[in-house]
Amino acid sequence: MQLINNTILFVKNQLTNAEGGHDWFHIERVYKNALLIAEEEDCDITIVKLGALLHDIADSKFHDGDEKIGPKTARIFLESQNVSEDIISHVIAIIENISFKGGNFEKKFNSKELEIVQDADRLDAIGAIGIARTFNYGGFKNRPLYNPNIQPNLNMSKEEYKNSESPTLNHFYEKLLLLKDKMNTETGKKIAQKRHDFMITYLSQFYAEWDGEE
Repeated sequence: MQLINNTILFVKNQLTNAEGGHDWFHIERVYKNALLIAEEEDCDITIVKLGALLHDIADSKFHDGDEKIGPKTARIFLESQNVSEDIISHVIAIIENISFKGGNFEKKFNSKELEIVQDADRLDAIGAIGIARTFNYGGFKNRPLYNPNIQPNLNMSKEEYKNSESPTLNHFYEKLLLLKDKMNTETGKKIAQKRHDFMITYLSQFYAEWDGEE
C-alpha cells in the first residue's frame, strides 16, 4: 500500500537523528508488535499501521514538552497524502492518548486500534529492549544509574513524571513494572508477562552485583 510506504519513508526521515530509544528502530518494533497483536483482534488495520508508525513522530520529551507538535506533524503529513478526515482524526487521537504519562493520565478516547498500538508501544518499553532503552535514555539525560537513598515516586502527577530527574533504576518501579497490568489485549498481556518476568530477574541480578554478592 503506497500510503504505508510513504509513511515509513516520512518517519525514517523525520527521526534520522533521534535518541536511540525513540528512533526509527523503535517505531519499526512497535509496528511489528502492532501487526502481531492485530492478527487476533477485530480492527481497521490501516489505522493500526498509521498509528504505530506515527505515534512518536515528534515526542514531546524532545520538543520542550510540547504535546501538540506530534499530532500537528502527523496531521500535516496525512493531509498531504489525501487521507480522509475520519482516518486522520482517529490516528491523531491515538497519538494524543497513547502515552503512559506517569500512569495518572486518563484517556479521552478509546478504540480497539488505540488499544493495539498502545500495547505494542508498551511492549517495547519492557523486557530486554525496554531495559536497554531505559538506560540509554537515562544516559542521554545524564541521570545516575541508581541511588539507594532516592526512593521511587509512585504517585507522580503528569508534570512531575515529565520533569523527573530520578535515577534510571527508579523508572522500573515508576513505569516499567506497572505496564504488565495495564495491557489491553490478550496477546499483549501474554507477551508482557514474559518480558515482565525477565525484568524481575534482571533487577535481582542488578542488586546482587551492586551489593558485591557473588
